[in-house]
Amino acid sequence: MKTLFLILGLLLPAAGLASDSGFPMEKAKVDRADKASLQRGAKYFVNYCMGCHSLQHLRYNRLAEDLGLNEELVRENLIFTHDDEGAPTKIGDTMKIAMDHWYGKTAFGTLPPDLTLVTRWRNPDWVYNYLRGFYLDETKQWGVNNVMFPNVGMPHVLWELQGWQKPVYEDRVDQHGNSHKVLVKLELAEPGTMTAAEFDRVALDITNFLAYAAEPARQMRHLVGFWVLFFLLILTGVAYLLKNEYWRDVK
Repeated sequence: MKTLFLILGLLLPAAGLASDSGFPMEKAKVDRADKASLQRGAKYFVNYCMGCHSLQHLRYNRLAEDLGLNEELVRENLIFTHDDEGAPTKIGDTMKIAMDHWYGKTAFGTLPPDLTLVTRWRNPDWVYNYLRGFYLDETKQWGVNNVMFPNVGMPHVLWELQGWQKPVYEDRVDQHGNSHKVLVKLELAEPGTMTAAEFDRVALDITNFLAYAAEPARQMRHLVGFWVLFFLLILTGVAYLLKNEYWRDVK
């Protein structure tokens, strides 16, 4: 049974990138140690995503400490919400949104999810391709669809940066001999304010920040783990020398 769970654990992340549509997926080169990328990702997330999506398990002061930002800078540039009494959100509060549940359900049909753990229950590659994968679809409520999330229920909030993409289909025949159209790529129909490479960098920065938000202690845990292993190595050497000294005169 344990072996089965281990196999599933290895296969599920890969399955997140699998696509029956034939659309090519790209791997996100996430680097949680890149503080410049994390800072840019925090800026983009707050300005473009946090109107609807919260990070309710991450506190602003923890973000400031981990990303190398002073608290005053965070207050001025990343905190735009208020509490129920109208007072500004405190630096020690979690990153919740101002939109109430009723409005979220009314506007989108369902409450926009909290994204603190999105890179854990999806994976960073899925999030990266999702951010890059919006395309025009007039049959949908918001006029867009997504290659990673068919029938997506949210608008393309980054359209000003990326521009508008249109889908390109190919006719393919399945194993049963049935012909159907397959989405194979997206083409730029209307440019945004950024080039494709620049927007890919934005998508990667947001993905990187969300990967950090899902596990803020990861970097510190790895650092502590290194020193623990180093200590155990030294302790093993001392124990070996002590054993040799103890048994030296024993025949």
